[in-house]
Amino acid sequence: MSLRAVVHSRTALVLCLAVTVAVPALTLPHLPRVSPWPMLLGLVPWVVGKYLLCPLRWRALTPTGVDEPRPRGWYLRAYAESELLGLLTPGHVGADVWRVHRLTGSGLGRGDALMSVGADRLVGAVGLTAFVAFAFPSLPTTMLFVALGVGGVLVLGGLLLSRLRPQLLPRGPLPRPRALLIGLALSAGYQLTIAGLLLGTVAATGHVLSPLAILGAFGASQVAAAIPGPNGASPRDGALVVALVALGLPWVAATAAVALKAVLAWVPALALGGLSLWLRRRQQRLVGLPA
Repeated sequence: MSLRAVVHSRTALVLCLAVTVAVPALTLPHLPRVSPWPMLLGLVPWVVGKYLLCPLRWRALTPTGVDEPRPRGWYLRAYAESELLGLLTPGHVGADVWRVHRLTGSGLGRGDALMSVGADRLVGAVGLTAFVAFAFPSLPTTMLFVALGVGGVLVLGGLLLSRLRPQLLPRGPLPRPRALLIGLALSAGYQLTIAGLLLGTVAATGHVLSPLAILGAFGASQVAAAIPGPNGASPRDGALVVALVALGLPWVAATAAVALKAVLAWVPALALGGLSLWLRRRQQRLVGLPA
């Protein structure tokens, strides 16, 4: 199935929502009480982190054309659209594919678009590793190797492309050190909002954990992100449940907290990304372009 088919597939949307909703529907009835307010309080800063800080990080690492510069609003909309598609695809791969598609559609060369999205992914991974290393020094050794492995794969891929497909290499300038520092700072801010969201979903189940412990559990679970899976039922989600249980949370509460986190991710994705995709498709129809 092509990415365009996924974008407009109601079946894919219903199936992914069903998988995400099934886990909390089965676990929440077994909890003594569930309060919506903590998870809603955690959702607000996470939306700011995901849909403002992350697009600004991506923008800082993307070469901007002189003739047709892309404004901040363009990145906000394209990122929101990509998040919805990421939730619809295993490993969130649809998000990266869509961002490359949007960049090339705006006039950026394919090599520069691939560099932009790859640099954003790498800076995000390094930012997560550095942030968790600062907050929870005993956990990130494996994460550091994962981040270095991602960087090594990108370097090796660049060397192979230079020999096999040189037309796919970036033609614009690479991100400057200042842009990398800005990206790392924005990534650290985003990690704080993730910890806040997870703290809220844990509190919603009637339990309390230390924010630093939650952040460490989240960081440890990212090692499993190398194995793709659907949102809410991926190996990373399973690893996060195990990490929360290791911190003293009951199995049912840990599963419910992670499932609630996955469900809440759909709310802004549908509201922001879905609306942006609908407006874009409507505009294309009005001007006679293929949707």
